[in-house]
Amino acid sequence: MKQSTPLEKAIEYIEAHLNENIGLSDVSRETGYSYYHMTRLFASVLGESVGHYINRRRLYNASEKLIYSDQRIIDIALDCGFKSPEAFSRAFKTAFGCSPAGYRKAGLDLVTSAKKKLEPEDVAHIANNISHSPEILIAEEQKIAGIRGTVSLFDNEIPELWEEYLRFHKKYLKTAGAGYSICETKQTTYTKDGNISFSVIIGSQVDHFDDLPYPLTGKILSGGKYAVFTHRGTFLNLFKTYQYIYGTWLQITKEELDNREDFEVYEREVRSFDDPDNQVKIYIPIK
Repeated sequence: MKQSTPLEKAIEYIEAHLNENIGLSDVSRETGYSYYHMTRLFASVLGESVGHYINRRRLYNASEKLIYSDQRIIDIALDCGFKSPEAFSRAFKTAFGCSPAGYRKAGLDLVTSAKKKLEPEDVAHIANNISHSPEILIAEEQKIAGIRGTVSLFDNEIPELWEEYLRFHKKYLKTAGAGYSICETKQTTYTKDGNISFSVIIGSQVDHFDDLPYPLTGKILSGGKYAVFTHRGTFLNLFKTYQYIYGTWLQITKEELDNREDFEVYEREVRSFDDPDNQVKIYIPIK
């Protein structure tokens, strides 16, 4: 029997409990994935958050009932998991551009697929700039000293954080070697619009944390098994590499994600964000 992928498990659970009061925590618990990894999985494959997907599926069901049944709108709203007719009306108008009553009167079926379209440039990037089969290795525990900042899934502020760290590094630190970007999966905030803010540390490996000058903070990277991908070229396409990892590779591999933190290692000097010679290794924790 074919084993379900994490995304298939998540969607099967959502569909079975669509009209119940479920959210990201329930889906994460069902699949055994962290909030962060589940959010990245949905964003990579479907281009939306778990909460947005649940809301969209409820609206899809409601739109069909408006067209193909004579149920009252208030009953459709409650049956489809909305807390009130007002909340349903607001969400429906945002998604479809008209009220539920107007939609029913017009007799339209405007529902479209939400899966992201794969553009030609995305195909070229996947074909030429990503290591399709990752290196599987065991990494030892590492000590990282760096600057912590907050970024969001839909608004990449990491370049500014790197600039701040590099200015500080040149002035105060004597260490050389690779740069690290660590996503702190346990320090996340989820917003009503489906975005996710998470903590990131930009830093370098050190031998100890003694007398770290402000604003540096110490961070211990857990040892363990990792799938290591190589991204080449402009960092503007880095999100496409993550889309490949979570949206393609993770769906077909036998490896399972582990709830440790993923991180990036920059072994080459970065001259500019869009340098075609950029290269970064992405460490994805696996069991």
